[in-house]
Amino acid sequence: MAALLKDQIETPIGRMTLIAAGHVVKLLEFEDAAGRIEREVASRFPNVTIQEAHNPSGLSDLIRRYFSGDLTAIDALETDGGGTAFERMVWAELRNIPCGRTISYGELATRIGNKNAMRAVGLANGKNPIAIVVPCHRVIGANGKLTGYGGGLHRKEWLLKHEGALLL
Repeated sequence: MAALLKDQIETPIGRMTLIAAGHVVKLLEFEDAAGRIEREVASRFPNVTIQEAHNPSGLSDLIRRYFSGDLTAIDALETDGGGTAFERMVWAELRNIPCGRTISYGELATRIGNKNAMRAVGLANGKNPIAIVVPCHRVIGANGKLTGYGGGLHRKEWLLKHEGALLL
């Protein structure tokens, strides 16, 4: 694998770290999740050189545009978060949740064809290494309450308000 490129992106809700391979987003996390970033990099990219880069393949600018109000700027970004086959299935379905909408973990489980897999879906959601672009923040509790988010519930709430989401 060629060297991965790393950039830091300032957002209204904290600095994010982006890791990309060409035009493919491999990781996008809030920097105060530094321990998570280091674990992800060590486990997913062993023996791979990571180079600092400014706006690799224009990806950082697209993320900035999302935060500036162009909510569709990140829709077509290609992602590769690794993961198991089940996690990849959950993450792919997350990308089908329209901006401005939320669904429950149960609904997400139903969408992937296993209505009883709510806990497994929740675990996969929590392992999502590509925040915002793979919109795990759009999944909420069946009662309409905000539940866990790796970036913190204050960010989940901000993101949902930013997107104009109508909670269940």
